Amino acid sequence: MRENLPTDLTQSDLYNKDLAPLSPEEQNWSMWDLAALWVGVAVCIPTYVLASDIVKAGLNWIEALIIIILGNIIITVPMVLNGKAGVKYGIPFPVIGRAAFGVQGIHLAAILRALVACGWFGIQTWLGGEAIYVIGCKLFGLPIVERLCLGRFVGFGIFWLINMYFIWRGTESIKWLEEWSAPILILVGLLLIGWGWYGAGSFGLVLEQSQQLSTRTAYVENKGDNFILHLNPLRDKSGNFRADSFRLALPLANNQPDTSVFYYINSTVAPVLNLKETFPNLDQTALSNSSKTISVQFKQNGENGAKEQVSKFIPAEVSSSNELEGSGRWALYLKFLTIMVGFWATMSISISDISRYTNSQKKQMLGQFLGLPTTMALYSFVGIFVTCASIVNFSDILVSEDAPWNPVALLARFDSAWVVIVAQLTMLLATLSTNIAANVIAPAYAFANLIPQKLTFKTGGLIAGLVGIACCPWILLGSIANILLFVSGLLGPVLGVLMADYFVLKRQTLSLSDLYNSRGEYAGVNFTAFVAVFLGVGVILLGFFVPQLSILYQMSWFVGFGVAFGFLALFGKKG
Repeated sequence: MRENLPTDLTQSDLYNKDLAPLSPEEQNWSMWDLAALWVGVAVCIPTYVLASDIVKAGLNWIEALIIIILGNIIITVPMVLNGKAGVKYGIPFPVIGRAAFGVQGIHLAAILRALVACGWFGIQTWLGGEAIYVIGCKLFGLPIVERLCLGRFVGFGIFWLINMYFIWRGTESIKWLEEWSAPILILVGLLLIGWGWYGAGSFGLVLEQSQQLSTRTAYVENKGDNFILHLNPLRDKSGNFRADSFRLALPLANNQPDTSVFYYINSTVAPVLNLKETFPNLDQTALSNSSKTISVQFKQNGENGAKEQVSKFIPAEVSSSNELEGSGRWALYLKFLTIMVGFWATMSISISDISRYTNSQKKQMLGQFLGLPTTMALYSFVGIFVTCASIVNFSDILVSEDAPWNPVALLARFDSAWVVIVAQLTMLLATLSTNIAANVIAPAYAFANLIPQKLTFKTGGLIAGLVGIACCPWILLGSIANILLFVSGLLGPVLGVLMADYFVLKRQTLSLSDLYNSRGEYAGVNFTAFVAVFLGVGVILLGFFVPQLSILYQMSWFVGFGVAFGFLALFGKKG
C-alpha cells in the first residue's frame, strides 16, 4: 500500500486489497505500456464503424478525419487530468469518487458508469462472437447467414468465456494482452490499407469513392404538388452504374405496392422519376405525412455466365435536397464531434483504474496522448479507406448500403477460407483487447466497491459479464451512434463533478485514510455533487425536448460537463 493505513480502516467495510492503494513496486507500468493499452483499446470494430458512419451521414473523408482527430484530442485532455489522482494515490475511480460524491453517494455514479460499460461489453462480445461464427462457418463449410441463428449465439458464448478468463487472471494478464496485441493490430490495419490500394490500383481513386458513400442512394424531392424520385446507385471505376435496372415498392391508392416491374437504368445518367406522372394513383397524402414510404431495389444482370446480383430494398426519404447545406452541415459536425468525445466518455471517468499502475504524471500524459488520438486517427482512416476500397474491389456491391461497413463483414467476403480465418482471428484479438481494458475493469471495481468485504475485482468482473449478457447486445448493436450521444450526455456531468472537486475544491489533495472511513471526512452522500449532475443532465434534456434549444443536446457532453463543473466549483464545499 502507498501508506500504512490504521488496522481498523483495513478492516473497514470500505476496504479490500483490490481497492487499496498500490505500493510503489506495483506502479510499474511505463509510458509505452499505457500507449500500448490505448492501441489495443482504440483498435476495435466500433472505431471502424463510427468512422464509416460519418461518411455515410454525408461528410467527406477529410471532414470525417478532422472530426475524429479533434474529438479525441479534446477527450484526452480531461482523460489525462482525471488520471492524475490515480497516479498520485494509486487508487481506482470508485475510491477517488468517494471524495466527490461521498462514500455512499459514489455507488450511484460508479454503477451508472459500470452499467454503460456492461452494455458496451455485451456489444463488443457479440461482435467478437460474430468473428468466431464466421471462422466456424469457414472451417465446416457452412453458409454464413445474415439473420440471428444458433451459431452466432454459440460464438457469443465462447468469446464471453475468453473475456472472463483474462479477468480471472488479473491485471498483469491484461497488461500482457495489450502489449502483444498493439503491434499486431497496427500491422493488420496497414495490411488492410495495402489490400484496398492494390485492388483498386490507385490510392486517390479509393478516397474518391467517399463521395459515393456520402451520397444518398435514393431520396424523394418534395415539390409541393409532386414528388421526384432521385436514384444514385454505385458506379464502377469507369463511371458507369453497376445496376442495370431498379424496381419500386411505393404506396398506391389501392394499397397494392407495385414491385413487379423493373425499370431500365442508363449507364451514365442518374435516374430521376416523376412519380405523379408515372404513377397517377400514388398515395401522395401518405407520402407527405410519412405514414408510408418508398423503397427501391436495384438489379445487375449477370453477363458471360456471371451470377445475377440484387440489392436489398433501400428506403427513399422525403426531403427538399440531397445536399447538406449551411446550418444542417454544422449541426452534423457538432453531432459527430460530441459522439467522438462520448466514445471515450466512460473511460475518461474511470481512467484512474488504469493510471494508478504508473508512478509518473509525465508517463501517463505522454502514454495517453501517444496512444489515443494517434491510434483513433489511424484506425478510423483504415475504416474509411477500406470501406471505400470495397466498393471498387467488389463488383457485386450495387448500393452503398450493401457495402461491408464493418471489418467482420468485409473479411467474410474473401474466397480463401484460411485468409478469412486468420483475418477474423485478428478481429478477435482487437475486440478482446478493447473489451477487457475499456469495458470490464471499471465495472469490476465498481461492483467490488458495492460490498468490498464480499466482492473482489474478479467477482465484480464476473457480474459485469453477466449484466453484459442481460443487455441483449444483438438488439443494441444497430444504434451505436445514438447510444453514444445519449450516454455522453449522462456522463459529461459526472466527469465535471470529479474534476471540479479534485482540482478546485480539494486542490489535488485527498485524505487517503478518510477514503476508507465510513465516518470520516467523506462520509455519507454529497448532495451538492448530485445537484450538479442533475442540473447538467437537465439542461441537456431541455435541448432534447425543446427543438429551438436542440444545440444543447447535440453538444450534450460539453454542455453537461460545463454546467456540472461550474455549479460544483461555485457552490461546493472547499476542502
